[in-house]
Amino acid sequence: MRTARARARVALEPADALALWTNIERWATFVEGFGHVRELSGRWPEEGERVVWESRPSGRGIVTEKIVERRPDRFATLVFEEALMGRQMLRVAPADGGGAEVELTLEYTLSRWGPLSGLADLLFIRRRQDEALARTLRRFAVEGEEEAGLR
Repeated sequence: MRTARARARVALEPADALALWTNIERWATFVEGFGHVRELSGRWPEEGERVVWESRPSGRGIVTEKIVERRPDRFATLVFEEALMGRQMLRVAPADGGGAEVELTLEYTLSRWGPLSGLADLLFIRRRQDEALARTLRRFAVEGEEEAGLR
């Protein structure tokens, strides 16, 4: 299992940050590579529900996320796509002076590459994953500022 991680500060309180994170209608504004929803189960964002989405061209392809944990301080999904499968978690905590500290973690296993997966991860994948998560959280922070009325 490999891990990619990013952190950011968001201008929203933790509950509001989680509400924004789980609002699929807003994903196009901050989720790296997000194209459009193909399928959404009826009680999203409740545990056990899932979304199937498609990335933009030359992206991740079709991605399925199933909610496995939803608590006041975290939201986790199992992620399945052509290149990897894993568990993605957003943790939120109150920040000093208001807002929230957020951490996005993706623990993953590569689905392809076979015996070269460790080398491929070291040379190509892990850095890209860290950068993608960081870009997602930077855009998420901007959306949080808009949501908080700071922009």
